[in-house]
Amino acid sequence: MDVYFSKVKNYLLELEYNISNENEEDGVFVINNEDEGISNMIIVCADPILIMEQYLFDIKKDDINIYKSLLEKNRDIIHGAFALDEEGKKVIFRDTLQLENLDLNEIEGSLNSLSLLLSEYSGKIIGFSK
Repeated sequence: MDVYFSKVKNYLLELEYNISNENEEDGVFVINNEDEGISNMIIVCADPILIMEQYLFDIKKDDINIYKSLLEKNRDIIHGAFALDEEGKKVIFRDTLQLENLDLNEIEGSLNSLSLLLSEYSGKIIGFSK
């Protein structure tokens, strides 16, 4: 088992995240934690980095106010940021961490950052998705 994949898996289990899917060959996990608002979050071990992505909502119409609000909120996010997919239609939360020195506190900090963001900004996210 790849050392980074194993390390990340152990951290996720220690943090009590449900791993609904994993593929060691591709270095991919899909995790869930309903209590934290995390659903089908993709985590990829892509040496030398760990990529964490959580789909949030689709952009229904181009609206400068939505983009402006997301960019302003990025300033407040402790770890990670809002990002758009390649097509510019899906808003995701994305964070990257270095695998070489990754520890439990780092991965927990990123996951907690997303949970905090979802708890304080969910009203806006729901509004944007309509």
